[in-house]
Amino acid sequence: MPETCRTSASRLAAAAPDPVPFFSQESSFAEVWPTVRGHCRDVIERGRCAHGSKVAELEDALRAWTGARHVVGVNSGTDALVLLLRACGLAPGEEVVVPAFGSAATASAVLLARGRPRFADIEPAGYGLDPDAAAAAVTPRTRIIMPAHLSCRMADIAGIAAVARRHGLGLVEDSAHAVGMRWNGVHAGLLGRGGALSFFPTTTLGAIGDAGAVLTDDAEVAAAVAELRHQGRAGRTLEHVPGLSDLGVPIRADSRMDDLQAAVLLAKLTRLDADIARRAELAAAYTERLSGVPGIKRLPDPAVRRGGGSPVYHAYLVEVEDREALVGTLAAVGVGAETYHPTPPHLEPRFARLGHRRGEFPNAEAACAAAVALPLYPDLAMSAVERVCDAVAHFYTGRRAA
Repeated sequence: MPETCRTSASRLAAAAPDPVPFFSQESSFAEVWPTVRGHCRDVIERGRCAHGSKVAELEDALRAWTGARHVVGVNSGTDALVLLLRACGLAPGEEVVVPAFGSAATASAVLLARGRPRFADIEPAGYGLDPDAAAAAVTPRTRIIMPAHLSCRMADIAGIAAVARRHGLGLVEDSAHAVGMRWNGVHAGLLGRGGALSFFPTTTLGAIGDAGAVLTDDAEVAAAVAELRHQGRAGRTLEHVPGLSDLGVPIRADSRMDDLQAAVLLAKLTRLDADIARRAELAAAYTERLSGVPGIKRLPDPAVRRGGGSPVYHAYLVEVEDREALVGTLAAVGVGAETYHPTPPHLEPRFARLGHRRGEFPNAEAACAAAVALPLYPDLAMSAVERVCDAVAHFYTGRRAA
């Protein structure tokens, strides 16, 4: 970093205006609060706070919005993946090909479903599972390929689906962060057996706690997930549960969605299209101001080389030089930023049993060493984007962004 850029953090912080948090939904939540309050009143009056009518109402609304034939609400995006893998017939010890970049929840879900993750490298632009790397990872024990859609665009689902067909494998999508992303008009999660959505607060459609859902066009998969989420009990809601099923569903912890989270999601779904448009507007402003700034190695690339994908900015992810120093400097001036997945999943202790070594997946490891997410959410003011960009540019050049 140039000596001219080594400005005292205390001086910068003293002169800084109000902080720019990495995430906030205070303003937008205030706008939907009257609707949320009405839904919550319904929940309390009915006395069903989990797996009740609000969850069923949300499932209907998500079916309409995504075009899925079936939506099953569960308690988290991770459990959505676990139940989906089990519903697709993954047997103990069978392999699932997963990307070597992204949330460790992708590979952890495979372990929780009693399978074995089989890591493969990513494409440098877009961070999606590389089809050729996925094909090379296939062994006689492989049963499923599970790409993850990250940042702002879908993985190369056409190429990955071709690999799955060629090897006779199932295709399941970790579409946790892909609300609104579509491939030739088909929503993410519906290009194979099914997909998982996460409604963690920072996602494109966020609750105020954990919640998730499985999307699928396969009636058998949907029925299996619905039973697995509730200890093998059949029935769309608790009011429809006739008793324990006799299908031999393995016992597991409850994975039902809370009706209060469904109430929040129903309210926020009414503004989802506007929120997605706002995210795109903010992302465009970032790209305009950060293009050409020294020290930034890669900006988000929403383009898809094959197929008709539609980008949605769940996160604004950039790759930079001196990442840790940049994040520390941004924090000192009140700007929130997060290093995304600093340790590649295959090198995390929880996956040590798989025996991977550094250098096996160079694209994923390079992304883990350089990627940082800048603030991006509908409540973010354009002036805040300018401030973030100025802080980033000043770190590398000593000047504000152009």
